[in-house]
Amino acid sequence: MYSDSRISLAVVSRRTAALLHEYFHRDDVRVIPNGVDAAYFSPAKRLALRAGARARHKLRETDFVLLLIGNDWHNKGLSTILEVMAALRNLPMRLLVAGQDAAASFFFETAARLGLGEQCWWETASAEALDFYAVADVYVSPSHEDSFGMPILEAMACGLPVITSLNAGVSQILSDGVDGFVLKDPGNALVLSGHLQNLQEHLDLRLRIGENARRTAEACTWEQNAAAVWQFLNYVASNKCM
Repeated sequence: MYSDSRISLAVVSRRTAALLHEYFHRDDVRVIPNGVDAAYFSPAKRLALRAGARARHKLRETDFVLLLIGNDWHNKGLSTILEVMAALRNLPMRLLVAGQDAAASFFFETAARLGLGEQCWWETASAEALDFYAVADVYVSPSHEDSFGMPILEAMACGLPVITSLNAGVSQILSDGVDGFVLKDPGNALVLSGHLQNLQEHLDLRLRIGENARRTAEACTWEQNAAAVWQFLNYVASNKCM
């Protein structure tokens, strides 16, 4: 299907378009990024839920909470996150992973082996994702491969600083060091640990990156997405009729 030029393709990121070009020699793929509901995923709503959400998880105000949402945890870079947490065990760092994975037991055992059993907790994904963002101080997903990465954009809309990698399609809307951090190598634990340590130690940095992230996310609307999809469909229909 991908190599058949008679089939028109639209993808959510330049990353995916580049892969289609590399493996299927397609240079006619339309890129239409995802949008986000910035009215629902907002700093005000996140902060309104924060105290209650953290109290339910028995978190102290000083606890620095990392959040990862999604499945296929290896691909999301969870092993690197755990490696960094073990290296920074002197920091009051906690990790919430929301999702599921067929190899979940491997990650549970890895966390326990690294002495992180009490610093990590695992939940299934929920439609009420705003509660997860309310708990967090930073969203982190050093993805090995991700066509886009919707939770990153939602976290940005909530005003959270985010860390991802060049291998995540959503990185195309980020400016490294301005509205988030983009790792060139998703497995580079040293660089990731540096970002996390700086964010944990400097509240002003978290606030500045989070505010910039919010502004970037506000420009990614579903209205823009729908208009681009409609334009693409009309283009395809008109060419099919010729």
